[in-house]
Amino acid sequence: MASIIRDLIVEKIRQAVEEAHRDGILRLDTMPDIAVEHPSNPEHGDFATSLPLRLARVVRISPMKIAEELVNLIPVGDEVEGVSVAAPGFINFRLKDRWLAGQVDVIREAGQSYGVVGSSLGQKVLVEYVSVNPTGPVHVGHTRGAVLGSTLARVLDAGGHAVSRVYYFYDAGWEMEAFYKQALGHEAELPPNGYAGAYIMDIAREIVAREGDRFISMSEEGALVELGRIAREMMVQLIREDLQHIGVEFDSWFSEGSLYQSGEYDKVIDILRREGYVSEREGAQWFTSTALGDEKDNVIIRSTGVPTYFASDIAYHYDKFIRRGYDRAINIWGADHQGHVARMNAAVAALGVEPGRLTTMISQMVTLRRGQEVVRASKRTGEFITLRELVDEVGADACRYFFLARTPSTQMEFDLELAKKESSENPVYYVQYGHARIGAILNNAMDRGIDWSEGDTSLLVQPTEAALIRKMVLLPELVESMARTLEPHHLPHY
Repeated sequence: MASIIRDLIVEKIRQAVEEAHRDGILRLDTMPDIAVEHPSNPEHGDFATSLPLRLARVVRISPMKIAEELVNLIPVGDEVEGVSVAAPGFINFRLKDRWLAGQVDVIREAGQSYGVVGSSLGQKVLVEYVSVNPTGPVHVGHTRGAVLGSTLARVLDAGGHAVSRVYYFYDAGWEMEAFYKQALGHEAELPPNGYAGAYIMDIAREIVAREGDRFISMSEEGALVELGRIAREMMVQLIREDLQHIGVEFDSWFSEGSLYQSGEYDKVIDILRREGYVSEREGAQWFTSTALGDEKDNVIIRSTGVPTYFASDIAYHYDKFIRRGYDRAINIWGADHQGHVARMNAAVAALGVEPGRLTTMISQMVTLRRGQEVVRASKRTGEFITLRELVDEVGADACRYFFLARTPSTQMEFDLELAKKESSENPVYYVQYGHARIGAILNNAMDRGIDWSEGDTSLLVQPTEAALIRKMVLLPELVESMARTLEPHHLPHY
């Protein structure tokens, strides 16, 4: 596992503070939190801390005096070339060029595992992303959440957590029933945001080609159940293949219907009733989420006796935290679910789950452009742009890079023309070009019989070489930071 040089610097400062306290230089009741950062000006060093400025308010000594005292006590060691004081009370650290050069061997020996960091705080984490109804292909709006979720899961994995990647699909609601009925050729109203009938008919025709007319002799209820099973399997496979186009995979696919079949849904509703969080009004059953900080109560069982999606969502979160015992669950939802966050937080609180164990990230909307022109629909279908169409046009690498490069909480514009440009304007092309050049150099070395594993890293003394190594040794720190803050958008910029 990779060591984090930032943590080594923090430990050196901690040792100096403890020694200053023992010597009576700094009289402290508690050990202060120690933070280090990277100076914006490289001439100031590789790391800096403003700790003396904070301590000055506690010990009534000038920041510069504190900084000077601590610098005299900080152990330099093999990693640090020098420690200096800068006004008005900063301590700057510069790494040794020889130590930096030696890190090239460390990185090379680690190979693909470089950047993986251990953590004594490693948790069992479930990351749920995409999770759209299995009624059609994945579209552009879902793709952003898919890229965010898959990258975040990898970051958490590299950050020392035990991660499960889950796709939760709704297959028990009236929308799915309407989908199946239309596939049988019956009139049925799809939800406002449902997919157009072309996909339904494609599925229906494929089922007929595979299964023949055996549904004709069945009752409508029996045909609906059987057709639903077949259609669901086909649509899930379609979605799975769509997502594989951009390197997005899951450890498990969790069915909403299984919550009802296992009895878990009934168990959770009973728990909410027992705890006093269910009331009856207007013939419906309401979850009294206002008692837990939400702005309004929410229906969990309609007056018809049919559960809402929210009811099964509560049962699913019970499954995550109580039955399967995850320490933490992270939901990545689309912008249309923004209003659902507070009620879900209230629901897990009602189940006795501690605050902070559930995190919901909202992936905001995406607008496609071709230069100045907004792309509103697929040229092929006249409907929404699918993931496959996007990947076919700009490639999987461009999709992942551009979707990840912005914070998920901000709406984004995806410029299709920029993503295809073969120039330095396109950051993806720039990265790919650099990778290709590096590969060519390594291949050239192999052709000449050069074994770079025997290279002398002490010769890496040029400023540009040292600058590159300085970036390389920051990867473990970046991974730890992204895993802690859940901000994988820093990765493409690195």
